[in-house]
Amino acid sequence: MDIFFEVITTLAAQFQKPTLAFLMGGMLIAAMGSKLEVPEPVYKFVVLLLLLKVGLGAGISVRSADAMSLAVPAICAALLGVVIVVFGGKILAMWRGVSNADAMATAGLFGAVSASTLAAGMAMLDSEGIYYEGFIGALYPFMDVAALVTAIFLARMSAERRTAGTVQSDGTATMSSGGGGFGFGGGFDGQLAKGIIVDTIKSPAISALLLGIGIGLLARPEAVYESFYEPLFRGLLSILMLVMGMEAWARLSELKKVAHAYLIYGLTAPLLHGLLGFGMGLVAHHFTGFSAGGVVLLSIMAASSSDISGPPTMRAALPEANPSAYIGSSTGLGTPVAILSIPLFITLAELVIGF
Repeated sequence: MDIFFEVITTLAAQFQKPTLAFLMGGMLIAAMGSKLEVPEPVYKFVVLLLLLKVGLGAGISVRSADAMSLAVPAICAALLGVVIVVFGGKILAMWRGVSNADAMATAGLFGAVSASTLAAGMAMLDSEGIYYEGFIGALYPFMDVAALVTAIFLARMSAERRTAGTVQSDGTATMSSGGGGFGFGGGFDGQLAKGIIVDTIKSPAISALLLGIGIGLLARPEAVYESFYEPLFRGLLSILMLVMGMEAWARLSELKKVAHAYLIYGLTAPLLHGLLGFGMGLVAHHFTGFSAGGVVLLSIMAASSSDISGPPTMRAALPEANPSAYIGSSTGLGTPVAILSIPLFITLAELVIGF
């Protein structure tokens, strides 16, 4: 019974956070027929600032970390992001009615990292007096960027294949609406893949993210980061979520037949991803002496789903994807499950490694 109340409390707290509160507020005013709208140029500017901020913060944190100690855990984090997206997107796309864009956007958010969930894990380890490496915060951009770029690449690869796809005898092309997966059936087209990778890197969302990381790594942007980007961040994010909430309401009807797919995925994926992260953490522990606390935090990163960098990136790079699907399942369902699973990963680490 106590666990039930804890779940309800966690869910209630999650809906009170700005990310979901403004999303739900946008859906509410859209349902009431409000004519409120945010001009597209303003929206694009907000997304640019948000992604630059995320990139700058990631670059600064990586620059300040010890490169040798960071290398193996960073590789493990990047691999986790890719694997979660590849298999998560494939599983979701198997459901009839789930579009490839929605599947990949959802998997992309689950492959990326929630900074707030990671912070909750750190706070819990601190309260228990459990040691973890100081560079842990620098791991999240490796998983984050790997997951988001992979999701966008696979979604675009799938779209190109379906568009070019099955040409009928009369010369017309047919397109599938979902449920067919995103695989590379029919042989891997290297030229097509190369073109999509280049286009993905050049896309506004990924370009802004990578630019921020580069400046954070190679320059000393702390002054502008702390005086401009950091103070504006939460307010700008609330505007973004408001816009996405209004769009989500307009497209909510698309989910009627497939809501159960996102419900099941949102409740089970964090635990499976966390266990995968635990396994990767054990690999790093074996080769580099990565601490038990570090293994726990890598598990939490894998279990979490992005509520900051992911939504604006997916909205900009995959506008055809439905925010109701990828934000609802990740932030609304996945994040509470990930937070509640933190004690599980601590217990696993104590049993397998010991503190």
